[in-house]
Amino acid sequence: MPELNNYIKQNKEEFENSLVHLKKELGTLRTGRAQSALVENILVEAYGSRQVLKQLASISIPESRAISIEPWDKSIVKEIEKSLIASNLGLSVVNAGSKIIAKVPMMTEENRKELIKVSGQKLEAAKIGIRQIRDKTKEAILKAEKDKDITQDDRYQYLADLDNYVSELNKKADEIAEEKETEIKMI
Repeated sequence: MPELNNYIKQNKEEFENSLVHLKKELGTLRTGRAQSALVENILVEAYGSRQVLKQLASISIPESRAISIEPWDKSIVKEIEKSLIASNLGLSVVNAGSKIIAKVPMMTEENRKELIKVSGQKLEAAKIGIRQIRDKTKEAILKAEKDKDITQDDRYQYLADLDNYVSELNKKADEIAEEKETEIKMI
């Protein structure tokens, strides 16, 4: 990692959150393998408001292609079932009375291609976010030079550090997306 100057350090958390968000977004892509991340943020109409599923039920993975959702309040099983069906995740939803089993179907070649395309879109969105933070940081460096807080030499060094840091972040984002694409292709 290149050295972090004060301007990069001020925005470091934002930069890193871009990668965290990318990982989270890619984790929600259905890959033929059951993952709690697929369903945990689905909104369910319960108790007069919309709430995320993970706040209403325990979610477990009893087998590689099934997600078990057991609500703490059994009276909302139907609402959870409706939300899962409406989510368009392609899950086969079975109401087992006190819990719901969501089966993840096998991946087809067409599904894989579509998921890889979506993965690329999410990667591009993350890179755009990183660029926006870079631009904000660059403006702060240029303003500091204009205000005579730093020298011209400092500006060149800080901008070089920023470009190196952003390059490293973009490489990490590419690696995260490549891992997901490999996972998609293998299933």
